[in-house]
This record gives sequence, C-alpha cells and structure tokens, in this order.
Amino acid sequence: MSGTHPGATGSASDGLMADAADFAADFATDFGAGEDPFWHPALFYDGEAEYLAGTVPFVADGVAAGEPVAVAVPTWRLGTLRDAVAGRIGRGADGVHWLDMTEAGRNPGRIIPAVLREFADRHPGRRVRIIGEPIWPSRSAAEYPACAQHEALINPAFTGRAVSILCPYDAGGLDPRVLDEAARTHPVLMDAAGTRASGHYAPDIVVDDHNEPLPDPAGPAERLHFDLATLDAPRELAVRYATAAGVPERRVLDIELVVSELTANSIRHGGGAGDLALWHDGAHLVVEVRDRGRLTDPLAGRRPVAPDTPGGRGLLLVNQLSDLVRVHTGADGTAVRAYFATGGERG
Repeated sequence: MSGTHPGATGSASDGLMADAADFAADFATDFGAGEDPFWHPALFYDGEAEYLAGTVPFVADGVAAGEPVAVAVPTWRLGTLRDAVAGRIGRGADGVHWLDMTEAGRNPGRIIPAVLREFADRHPGRRVRIIGEPIWPSRSAAEYPACAQHEALINPAFTGRAVSILCPYDAGGLDPRVLDEAARTHPVLMDAAGTRASGHYAPDIVVDDHNEPLPDPAGPAERLHFDLATLDAPRELAVRYATAAGVPERRVLDIELVVSELTANSIRHGGGAGDLALWHDGAHLVVEVRDRGRLTDPLAGRRPVAPDTPGGRGLLLVNQLSDLVRVHTGADGTAVRAYFATGGERG
C-alpha cells in the first residue's frame, strides 16, 4: 500500500536534489533543539535522495562530534547508507555500529532492550546517536501494532537521557495511517520541506489504541488449562506440538522456554492459573497464554535488567526469543501471544 506526505517532492531529479539539499541544511540547523537531551524525530522521505539527505548528515555530524553512532535499518537500505556515509567521511564510517533491522528488530518488542538500550548503555555519560527504522512497507498486519507501540514507548524509555534517535519513514511506500501515527509517536517531524514540532504528538494514545483484543485463531488450536499443580503440562504439550510440526530442535527449546516463562508469570501474577493455546497461522507456530492478571507497565519486557537484580526477566526473555510478541491487557485479564517462524530461523 502506498501513501503520500505533504512534504514529498516531485520526481524531477534536479528539483528533488535541490529539495534534499535544503532538507539537509534544515536538519543541521535544527538538530539538538529543545531542553530535553533526548531527541526523537521522524524522518519522512520519498525516494533515496531524500533518505540519504536526512540520514547521512545525522551520522556524519555525530562522528565528527565524537559521539557513538549506531545505524539499524532494513537490509535494502543498509548497504546504500553505509556507502554514502563512507563517501562523506571515509574510514570514519568504520566506527559506526551497523545493524540489519530486519534481523535485530524482527520482533519490535526486542528493539528497545536489545538494540537501542544495549547501544546507549555501552556509552554511559556520553551522548549517542541512533538511526532506527523499524517500520517498512512489507511489515505484516500482525507486526504493525507492535511496531507502533514500540515507537511510542521509545519516548518514556529514553526521556531525560542524552540520546538522539532518528526514525526514517518511507512516505512513498507506507500507508497514510502509518504516517499519521508517526506524528503521534514523534515530537519532531522532518521532511523535504523542513523540520517542525509535531502538532499531534500523543504517544500514550498510540499505545492504548493498539491494546486491542487479539483475534481468534483462524484454524484449530491445541488448548490446555494449567495451574500450579499442573505446571509441567504446558511445557510438555509445547514440546510435543512443536516437534510434531517439524520445528528445528533449537527453536523447540526456545518455544519451551517461552511457554515456561509465560505460564510461570500466570502463576505468580495472573491469579494462579491460566490457559495455553498453540496453533499454526501458515507461517508461524503461535503460542498464547491467557490469565486473569493485568499488565500495568507498558515497558514490561522492554527494560534491560541489571545482573544483580533477581527476577523481572520473564517478558524480556520472551521478547528476545520470539519473532513477534503481541499483548492485550485489560480488566478481564492479559493475553500474551508469541510467534515463531516455522522455517526455523529467528530474526
């Protein structure tokens, strides 16, 4: 699906390059404005020229300022951006931390702890710059709500820290609804027309809007009620089900561990019992655990846990091992749904 943005330019190459040059100049002027040391702009780009005009100066200026810089973008953008940065700053590009977001961020719930915080926490006391592009046109309908919530939750996760996170959005390829929500999750918007404060910034609304009941499985599911006395049964069922489905042994162990963590959480925090369901959706083996508890912290499972802190790693581990995690919580309870690609590879 495609969409447009008011700042998108025409297709004539001369005009596009001129607009892109103005874009870069505006970026350099406005970067770092504001009282909060945390800076989280969305970059709306239409075409490669605008993409590079907005991202290359961000990286190059960070390197020049001696700031640690990380870039996590999809595979098809990674090589082009790296070459453009190298063409501008030479071997300085070797010091940039490069990541393929289609792998590191396949599960959006993993991005804050395993990509953004992991990099920022390696450089205490220093400002860091990160490019993170977690949303692209081929993201599935099941993945998008987790992506939007991720973008919203970056703000409370980093407020007050000396971190700049630039999030590119393909304005020519994404649905207009995605761009509208980007204006709610980013306090600053950038495009070929310039840089401006978002007039629609409301990240909490995005988190709440995507806290929707999860749809029922399209096909048959294996189901099991469990409590403290039968806590071994969910793991045993998950192992049998995944093995019968031909899931590689390494991923069977991951599924068993996820089921163990989710069911243990239900015992501790969900009323002492819960319900497990397993099914195939065509591309994934899906694990779901429901209980009567309510998840009150939207950043649960997205904060790194100090090595000397006991507990608190259950949802963090679930996010780390799964290809996608969806959560719905409300007055009637909580459902956590974890997806595992049946091809056996983990993103």
